Amino acid sequence: MGSKRRTVAELVQERWNDHRPGLWFEGRVLTHHRVAAGAAARAALLADLLPPKADPPHLGVLLDNTPEYPMWLSAAALAGAAVVGINPTRRGPELARDILHTECRVLITEQAHLPLLDGLQLPGVRLLVTDTEAYADLLTPYEGTKPDGSPASPDDRLLLYFTSGSTGAPKAAICTQGRLAAAGQSLVDHFGVRREDTHYICMPMFHGNAVIADWAPALAAGAAVALRRRFSASGFLADVRACRATYFTYVGRAVQYILATPARPDDRDNPLRMGFGTEAGAVDAGAFERRFGVRLVEGYGSSEGGAAIQRTSGTPAGAIGRAAPGDDLAVVDPATRRECPAATFTGNGRLLNGAEAIGELVNRGPNPFEGYWRNPDADAARRRDGWYWTGDLFYRDADGFLYFAGRTDDRLRVDSENLAAAVIENILARYEDAAAVAVYAVPDAVAGDQVMAAVTLRTGVSFDPLAFGEFLLSQPDLGTKMAPRFVRIVRRMPVTATNKVHRVGLRREGFRCPDPVWWRPPGECAYRRLTEEEIGELVAEYRARGREELLTR
Repeated sequence: MGSKRRTVAELVQERWNDHRPGLWFEGRVLTHHRVAAGAAARAALLADLLPPKADPPHLGVLLDNTPEYPMWLSAAALAGAAVVGINPTRRGPELARDILHTECRVLITEQAHLPLLDGLQLPGVRLLVTDTEAYADLLTPYEGTKPDGSPASPDDRLLLYFTSGSTGAPKAAICTQGRLAAAGQSLVDHFGVRREDTHYICMPMFHGNAVIADWAPALAAGAAVALRRRFSASGFLADVRACRATYFTYVGRAVQYILATPARPDDRDNPLRMGFGTEAGAVDAGAFERRFGVRLVEGYGSSEGGAAIQRTSGTPAGAIGRAAPGDDLAVVDPATRRECPAATFTGNGRLLNGAEAIGELVNRGPNPFEGYWRNPDADAARRRDGWYWTGDLFYRDADGFLYFAGRTDDRLRVDSENLAAAVIENILARYEDAAAVAVYAVPDAVAGDQVMAAVTLRTGVSFDPLAFGEFLLSQPDLGTKMAPRFVRIVRRMPVTATNKVHRVGLRREGFRCPDPVWWRPPGECAYRRLTEEEIGELVAEYRARGREELLTR
């Protein structure tokens, strides 16, 4: 007999009469009890606003990271409703599509986001604006309501959060109360989260990372949370000190942005024990620990819950870890459905057989993937052949440790050799003048791809093509086909709302972009500035070979 599956509603109820500090926001502190009471009041309001239906109601939440966000997550759990995280960087028809596709009956927002809704047709959607007197008046009759988690079931739908829309319309992944509570408890057990801890939530709560990896473990452990309205690299350390944060999560380029802030002698004077996230990279993780005295744990978990990798003692440098208990993970060639051979390395760590060893990570065992909302095609793509396909590239060493190699659409094919963008990025990140690096494919004029890199330089540094070329020659694990043909110098790396590099935009612009581009013409070793005349000659070559349309793919 397994242990009883818990619900988020039960965890919320347990914070009633807990008068310890529970939520920090912009210098204000609410107790756990006040947060639970606020959730109960909102759940009662929701029950009166929406007549009961067989299917749980969906609430769109279009908010920055304010106290209203966790209160409405908790309220939805108590009321048997589901929260849809609405991305405030979406605009016009795309924003309306997200709200209507997920059948939101209520949209909770704030005055700062009201201009986003101007002109949108949202029939049947009730609007609640949290920072208004009308909203406060609506809640007043329900103050003092006690939370009751007993009606909730672990199978109740609680979250619909959109995955990246970089290759099409975003998909709304489903997460139940039981899965969220279990994910939170798993992280509590893995990282030893304590009641006296404070989790700093600076990643946007409309994204699964902040809710699943930051808020849920805090709730499961009875720890406090601290909210940052929007991520700020310059405000990071001041916030951490002010709220005595011990744990935070990150995604994408957030760590690089923090490292790009001016260093101070007292940077290590902070209460953090660890950070947990993805895509920081070994170079930046090492720099973060040296500067702030804080260990970053790179983890991996499919947003949809279908696969997870845990870091354990003995994990080699550069590896994420091994499969989490209960997962049967394999690295598979999508074309043949066969498992890829183990990776082999040179003595200095260069991957020798990337073309054969890199494949898509799949989970061949039972997994908690709960599907997408009203999207059977996307469900089927994830569940092919009875396996869960993550859409992420990995390779595995002979001891079973897994190494991240990028997204499936981050694979490059150069001179008939398959390369992974993340592998090249990890090497280029060692370039001391680089503050951020992104690698992506641009089409070759004849066949396959060429490697292009976008580089953000450290403050006060200019790009030195000779020094960069010498750096590349000195990297023992840089394969002969990995060196970038084109190098774009960007003032700030273009990112999505979750701080992930916006590779689609970079690929579409290619070498025809507003920023300075340096390149190595075929047969030459040195980089030189790409001129308008050379761009015209390149485009003419693509056109002559019938590949011009690929430049805007």
